[in-house]
Amino acid sequence: MHPAEELRGKKTNKLLHKRIVLGVTGSIAAVECVKLARELIRHGAAVYPVMTPSATRIIHPDALEFATSQRPVVQLTGQTEHVSWCGLVQDPVDLLLISPCTANTISKIARGIDDTPVTTCATTAIGSGVPILLVPAMHLSMYDHRIVQKNIHICKDHGVLFIDPYISGNKAKFPEIQEIVETVIRIIGRRDLQKKRILVIGGATGEPVDDIRVLTNRSSGKTAISLIVSAFERGADVELWYGYGTEPVPAYIPFKRFETVSDIMKLLKSNSVHRFDCIIICAAIANYIPKKQKGKIPSGKEKFCIDCTQAPIILETLRLRVPDAKIIAFKTEEKKKNVKRKTHQLLIKYHLDGAVGNTLAGFGGEHNEILLLSKKGKSTWKKGKKEELASVILDMFR
Repeated sequence: MHPAEELRGKKTNKLLHKRIVLGVTGSIAAVECVKLARELIRHGAAVYPVMTPSATRIIHPDALEFATSQRPVVQLTGQTEHVSWCGLVQDPVDLLLISPCTANTISKIARGIDDTPVTTCATTAIGSGVPILLVPAMHLSMYDHRIVQKNIHICKDHGVLFIDPYISGNKAKFPEIQEIVETVIRIIGRRDLQKKRILVIGGATGEPVDDIRVLTNRSSGKTAISLIVSAFERGADVELWYGYGTEPVPAYIPFKRFETVSDIMKLLKSNSVHRFDCIIICAAIANYIPKKQKGKIPSGKEKFCIDCTQAPIILETLRLRVPDAKIIAFKTEEKKKNVKRKTHQLLIKYHLDGAVGNTLAGFGGEHNEILLLSKKGKSTWKKGKKEELASVILDMFR
């Protein structure tokens, strides 16, 4: 067995049985394509490398053969590889991914010029309707060139998809491998949430006690990040509102920060909330707000009391602001025997479309056990990694 086969599906099966042609062009970012190919395989994909002559001067074809178990196409042969993969055939590939893609290759694709195996695959794919994803990699002055930008728009007008580089100073930075893989999953994965606009509110609030200290909790934000990534992968238009949390937000996820309950209320009262038709609140939101002390509370006190008032109920405001949206909220209880009753009360009281109950056991960890309650009264317990449970929760929006 080839070493690449031992990696297949090691992370997930989200790309299992998916076939991807990986086009590599003459950017220095070509050194990343071995990692990219391996990561696609770890999610189950079969990867077929195609290289321009310039790419072979940066990375040897043997490296890509080792990465994918497939001999890279560096020159089209009588096997008509471009047609058998990307043409009007019975079983074309699922995606042509050109990563990295130079300004030269973008411009050739836009103008229908076929002088490398990669550009010939692109022209064939456009003509047959095979999805194409380009990942530009070049100096910022090249990327900002008006003719290059015009050619990018021509490609987009023909249905070609792009991952935009990150602009930093005078550099148009190549995206992280994770973003490329997640975008591939989004394009050729399940896509069952494609027409949904999903907002996830997650992480912990932090209510100030004085000018330095805050009253918060141990929420990691793992569930919120798992939900938003899964929704992105399944094709939804997503946004995250995120408080305190140890789990980082992926660079490709649009998000807004909040700190306090008051911050969330301000976000809810903005007009932007009306664009969402599906909302999940898994945030660990304060039930009580401390009276803030001016400056810094001095040390050395034998006893110190904090006065608290009840926090406004986010769910009440949310339901009033978006009466037609589907809303799912979380309920955490200390003991499992109380979870179903309390979660059902939450569902009924705030007219939710679904509710998720859990115990303190899953707080801050990688795994959780949850109770799913639907509006129709169906209840199910599920146990597993938070990434796996996120997909189950999102099924309630289908």
